[in-house]
Amino acid sequence: MFYYLPLRKFLQGYRMDRTQIIGLVLIFGLIFAWTYTTNKEKQAAYAEQALRDSIAMVEEARQLEMAEIEQAKIAENTPQSAAPIVPDSITDLRLLAQYGVFGSNASGEATTHTLENDKMIVEFNSQGGKISSVTLKEYDKVTEDEEKVKSKSPVKLLANEENRFSYLLPVKGIAGGVIDTEELNFSAEISGNSITFSSGTGNEFKQTYTLSDGYEIDYDIAFADPGNVFKAAEPIKIKWINHLDRIELNDYFERFYSTVYFKEKDEDSDYCNCRKSAVEEVEDGEIEWVSHSNQFFNTSLLANGDGFEKGVFETKVLEADSEDLKIIESEMEIPASAISNGQFQMTMITGPNSFEMLKEYGNGLEEIIPFGRSIFGTINRWVIRPLFNFFDNIVGNKGVAIILMILLIKVVLYPLTYKMLKSQAKMGALKPELKGLKEKYKDDPQTQQVETMKIYREYGVSPLGGCMPMLIQMPIWYALFRFFPASIGFRQESFLWATDLSSYDDLIRLPFEIPFMGAHLSLFTILWVVTQLIYTYYNTKHMDMSANPAMKYIQYVMPIMFLAFFNQYASGLTVYMFFSNLFNIFQTIGTKKFVFSEDKIRQQLMANKLKPKKKKSKFMSNIENAVKQQQEMQKKGKK
Repeated sequence: MFYYLPLRKFLQGYRMDRTQIIGLVLIFGLIFAWTYTTNKEKQAAYAEQALRDSIAMVEEARQLEMAEIEQAKIAENTPQSAAPIVPDSITDLRLLAQYGVFGSNASGEATTHTLENDKMIVEFNSQGGKISSVTLKEYDKVTEDEEKVKSKSPVKLLANEENRFSYLLPVKGIAGGVIDTEELNFSAEISGNSITFSSGTGNEFKQTYTLSDGYEIDYDIAFADPGNVFKAAEPIKIKWINHLDRIELNDYFERFYSTVYFKEKDEDSDYCNCRKSAVEEVEDGEIEWVSHSNQFFNTSLLANGDGFEKGVFETKVLEADSEDLKIIESEMEIPASAISNGQFQMTMITGPNSFEMLKEYGNGLEEIIPFGRSIFGTINRWVIRPLFNFFDNIVGNKGVAIILMILLIKVVLYPLTYKMLKSQAKMGALKPELKGLKEKYKDDPQTQQVETMKIYREYGVSPLGGCMPMLIQMPIWYALFRFFPASIGFRQESFLWATDLSSYDDLIRLPFEIPFMGAHLSLFTILWVVTQLIYTYYNTKHMDMSANPAMKYIQYVMPIMFLAFFNQYASGLTVYMFFSNLFNIFQTIGTKKFVFSEDKIRQQLMANKLKPKKKKSKFMSNIENAVKQQQEMQKKGKK
């Protein structure tokens, strides 16, 4: 009460007018409205949050219920030796709902494991249970730094971190219905020369690699409890992506000869275009094997028993300055029967493109070696290759073996060479008669050609007699263009100053780059050009080219033009060409000097003139008719 009286006196003494009363009412009204509105917004926010919490609780309860159901199924179908998953967090529940029995493999740190034999070291990654690299002990990769200093290191295959090899497993009871093994971290167990990668609570999916003594790996996949875990009616898809590394110091041929090969049952092998990006598909048919091949090395996957089904194979050509050489992609399907059978057996080969080794499989796998697909490839596989190997086994030196092979070919073809040189000698002996024709028809080259052919026929000389040896050797020449850069036997094999017969010899290094030739000069190529000019001189001395003088100069210009082409070519071929020209020069000079007698040839020609005239050949008749038609057209043009 002690404070009431002063306050009462204060109020009695204080009189508010009408305006003050209205202001106070408005102030209290605004305060009340603000308080009411704020409480309403908070209530709405609380309600919205409560709704979200409710939804989350319902979703968590649903996931828990699904996980419990799945856990019950797992417990029911899990062997006593395999402990079921006991989820201890919402993360485990979600993994279990997403991956089913493979949920425990969807996390964890990846580990690396190794198998090794005398030929290679194979590293595996538990993430995906795949091969992460293969080191070939007997083959080196040569690299060169900015100062042109060379160094060696073992060749590695499948070592690119962006590579991928995975299966798309059709699994029951999960979102999407498919699990990519690339997302699974497998448990590993090594026993001797085998490693097994397992996944799933009861090891429902396994991959087993068994290393042989060579470059072969037995590779099997197995399925446990297929009726409850997998969709037995659906195939298993394989996705294989391989970033091919640059292995050779000179990648000129490597860029052209690297691609993906594949073979359908009862069909010849096929491949994607090597020089540009391309895609090949197999819609129907059984695929026996698929091979991702560099110039000299390959990684091949062979199906044992039932083959792969369907397939899409792609080669992606990269820019010249790209770190990788090419990207090779293959997608195949393992038949659905593999699930019900419980396994699918394969063989993986990671090693050199050895013709003898690949041919032992008996399924055309040796056709990945780019010897050629036409008759030239047949000549390389069954004529030149065995012949070269025969000499190489005798002398043990690739360069000497090339020279011995040249010598054998020259000896076998010498009868034809003898006829060619004799025909040239006869034509040279007729120069006096031909000289008279040049003077008589100097203004009429067409008539001069016709009369020249008449004299050849009169004296029994065939101007085409020198063409037969060249025609016979042409298929061999074209075959050799593919043989040397495709044969791994020449890789990093040296001869004289050439350090690698499968690549150019770079004895002469230049401080600058010549267009189309590079920053080097191949000495074997230069020697071939010189000997080709010498051989052309001796081989055309007898020929009368006055009717077409340009031909005389073209024969000398052509070898110089080819200098740019052969300067970057495999030195094994330029070695062959150089020593072949040397043999040609010695044969030509020696035969004309020591075998033929100009007097005897002249006597033989006179005897041929006295013999009864043979009927004009159809070829000669066609030439004379063509010349006459040309003369008539020229006369009409003048009129």
